Order: sequence, then C-alpha cells, then structure tokens
Amino acid sequence: MKPQDGVLASEVQLRPLLALLQLASPALPVGGFAYSQGLEQAIAARVVHDLTSARRWIADLLALVLARQEAPLWLRVFDATAARDSDAFARWNGELVAARETAELRAESQQMGLSLLRIFPTLGLAAPPLAEGEPIAYAAAFAAACAGLGIERNAGLTAYLWSWLEAQVLVAVKSVPLGQQAGQALLFALHGPLAAAVTAAAALIDDEIGSAAINFALLCARHETQYSRLYRS
Repeated sequence: MKPQDGVLASEVQLRPLLALLQLASPALPVGGFAYSQGLEQAIAARVVHDLTSARRWIADLLALVLARQEAPLWLRVFDATAARDSDAFARWNGELVAARETAELRAESQQMGLSLLRIFPTLGLAAPPLAEGEPIAYAAAFAAACAGLGIERNAGLTAYLWSWLEAQVLVAVKSVPLGQQAGQALLFALHGPLAAAVTAAAALIDDEIGSAAINFALLCARHETQYSRLYRS
C-alpha cells in the first residue's frame, strides 16, 4: 500500500465520525437551544434548585423516559431506514409523534424534525419516506440521518442522547443557575446514566416500550402557561 492510500483509507474511516459530530453539534440549526423540555418549570417549582437536584432530574429522565420510550423507538427508525422499509419507518415515526406527552413537546419535536429535514440535502441525504403532510419527529429525523450517513447504530443513539443531555445541562447552567465548571462536572457525572440508557433501550422488545413519567408531563404542561419564561412553549 502506498502512503497516500493509507491516508485516504483513514479519511474514509473518519467520515462517519465527522458526520456524527456535525449532527450532535449545538451549531446544528434545528432550534434545540430554544426549548427546556419542562426543566424551566421544574426550576420554577423548586423541584430542581441545585447541582444535586439537577443531576437527579436529568438522570431520571434518561432512565425513565428516554431509555424506555424515545431511545428504543429511535433504534427502530434507524433499523427501518437501514432496511429501506418505508412501512416500518412510518409506523415508528408515528409512534414517536404520538408519544409526546404534551402539546409543547409535540410542537418541539415536529419543529426540530422539520428543521433537520431541511438540512438533509446539504448532508447528501434523501428525504425519508413520508406521506404528504405527515409530520416527522426529531428523533426519527436524527435516526434516519445517522442510518443514511453510515453511522454505527449505538453510536448514533449515543450522540442523539448526548445532544439532549447537553441541552438540558445548559438550561440548568443558565436557569438554576449553575456555574460553568459545575455544568461540566454534571455532564461528566451523567456519562454513566447515558451509557446505561443506550444499553437499556437496545434490550427492550416492542411490547416493553413505554413511559409513565407523570410529574414530567405535568411540569411540561404547566410550562405552556408559565408567566415568565426564557424557553419556548
């Protein structure tokens, strides 16, 4: 092998990683920074008020909401895209759209999903197989992008959860408030719960998918009418 051949091979191997970093970047123009997913209301209600309570809140959402519902559905959309199974894609995207607990969360998911679809041509991706007028959940759009870009399944899900985790921690840093160093410590402390969420999601069968985080849903609903707020509803 010529030296330049080895360099080219390395570049090819790096492309999925580079694509994954781009998808997980806060610079991705999908509007995720505008939402708090109920955390702003949890802070207003003093459910979250310091570093310890912020860690507990975010870790609980990872384990009880994302790992049990959104993440396993993400994996199914990824598999449907990889298999070019349009019926399965429509089914699992529909589940993601329907599973949002409140109008605020549903609007967030669909707005971010549509924004990500607009970036697909820039990434060299074809649009997912959607019926005309059918909404797409952000999780489904992200999963479809990962599958289309040749990103490994669990790596893609990890990046999706990481982007969610980073957004939540930034809300806590701004609104609790926490310092920047405390925010980084919180991110590092949640590496384990995030990895556990990926493992748990991959182990679930279809009939086990579901979440019943009632307090989370109530706080998200209350955020829709919260008098003073920084984040979109």
